[in-house]
Amino acid sequence: MNKLVECVPNISEGNDLDVINKIVDVLIKMNGVKLLNVDSGKATNRTVITFVADAKIIVEAAFQLIKKAKELIDMSCHKGEHPRMGAVDVCPFIPISEITMDETIKLAHKLSQRVGDELSIPVYCYENAAKEKKRVNLANCRAGEYEGLKNKLKDKLWKPDYGPCQYDDQIEKSGATAICARDFLVAYNINLNTTSTRRANAVAFDLREAGRIKRKGGNLTGEIITDKNGNPVRIPGIFKNLKGIGWFIDEYGIAQISYNITNINTTPLHEVFDKTCERANARGLRVTGSELIGLVPKKVLIDAGKYFLNKQKRSLAISEGEIIHIAVKSLGLDELASFDIDSRIIEYMIEDRDAVLANKSLINFANLTSSESPAPGGGSISAYCGALATSLAVMVANLSSHKRGWDEKWRYFSDWGEIGMVLQKQLIALVDEDTNAFNSIIKAFSLPKETSQEKKLRSVEIQKATRNAIEVPFKIMQLSFDSLPLIKEMAKNGNPNSITDAGVAMHCAKAAINGAFLNVRINCKDLKDKEFTDKIIRECLEILKKTKKEETLILKIVDNKLN
Repeated sequence: MNKLVECVPNISEGNDLDVINKIVDVLIKMNGVKLLNVDSGKATNRTVITFVADAKIIVEAAFQLIKKAKELIDMSCHKGEHPRMGAVDVCPFIPISEITMDETIKLAHKLSQRVGDELSIPVYCYENAAKEKKRVNLANCRAGEYEGLKNKLKDKLWKPDYGPCQYDDQIEKSGATAICARDFLVAYNINLNTTSTRRANAVAFDLREAGRIKRKGGNLTGEIITDKNGNPVRIPGIFKNLKGIGWFIDEYGIAQISYNITNINTTPLHEVFDKTCERANARGLRVTGSELIGLVPKKVLIDAGKYFLNKQKRSLAISEGEIIHIAVKSLGLDELASFDIDSRIIEYMIEDRDAVLANKSLINFANLTSSESPAPGGGSISAYCGALATSLAVMVANLSSHKRGWDEKWRYFSDWGEIGMVLQKQLIALVDEDTNAFNSIIKAFSLPKETSQEKKLRSVEIQKATRNAIEVPFKIMQLSFDSLPLIKEMAKNGNPNSITDAGVAMHCAKAAINGAFLNVRINCKDLKDKEFTDKIIRECLEILKKTKKEETLILKIVDNKLN
């Protein structure tokens, strides 16, 4: 798998589409670069660009973008609501998959050196790429913004990490750039029913980590309280890893609080939203909605959806899409514009969803199965039967959770349903894994066999692929068997109106287990490691024995309730 890195350059242009398009076009023309999102703001006069690429080409892609931005943007003419100090104000690298933060830091420094040496732009490294403690915080690096850059470059304490430190005509046009390696940063704005920036700031100061300056008398006009070194004493805010400021957006005619969440694990977005609502209400304000800038990790919206479902005492055992829908509506992410999850969630943008069997329609999947292609075959169908078994059992859990008069039982059924949803997700993934396992065998058999070395390598690859083709259906058997406690529980204690659904779930689970076993058996014939195959067959027979026992118990419960 490639070492995948996300890059999120923020350019200081949000109005001139011709300039924005020419800068973005640099990425579109590069092989191996996938453009994920372009999000422009008129009032901020800023565009957030998000793209991903392999570590081998990410530096070149970012360099070419910065080069084009320097050519097209003149900072001496720039005005906007957002803090900024350069044509490309910031350019963070974020590790996505198969790459460590240390490796990503090296990429950030490689880009910084090229930008400084080849483009003569002063570069400050921040976050994980910072070379000294005071530069970790972007706000410190950007202090004074573009207008204060000339004096900043004269200060030895703020000599750029890379590039020139003598202010000249070039720097007057380009400004400076901040480059970093960091974890996901969620840029998140919350909308208020006010036009007052001061009141928006008051709420932001309650929440952000930096809090507010402490004053005598506890009011805004009181004398600033200082420590023994003469520095202002601050009252910390509620959340760690949260930056926030209030501003007025002329485009919307409202004030917003603009937050940056720099650690989604310590500071969940939904908690920031809820606490903002609380502090706004205390000041006579009301939150009307919110907006995400750029892309967001799926986890952020899944966690939010579950949080709001919990508050409603509703079952969490629903699909990923439904959970995200609840999050979007609860956070008001579609107040100002429609919120398309396929273009706003980073995982959905990266994956090729059309290539996944499980994403096909029922008709297309059935037609593909019935075609002359040998895959998808019995293993994939078995996995899907297992997924349907868990789906039916989860349906019974949800109908029971929401049954009138059973309100006190919602958590019990929700917990069982969540177990089923985990199994369902794993079994659906195995629909593709089984087909991939079969295709791997075909690929191994097609390897060259002209020389003795080629024959040896081909034999090794065939055996490796065959072993995988045994392990995948065996996993289908195990997971389908793991669904039986859920099915039994729903048959015993679930909504009696859905008792037949529990019975059908049992039949689907049995079909999945028996079908997967057939695939284990046929592939065991071709594996030379007979110690391994004997062990697998014994374990399969034990699963079949236990399945038969559970089937008898579950169908007896179903039969008794029907009678």
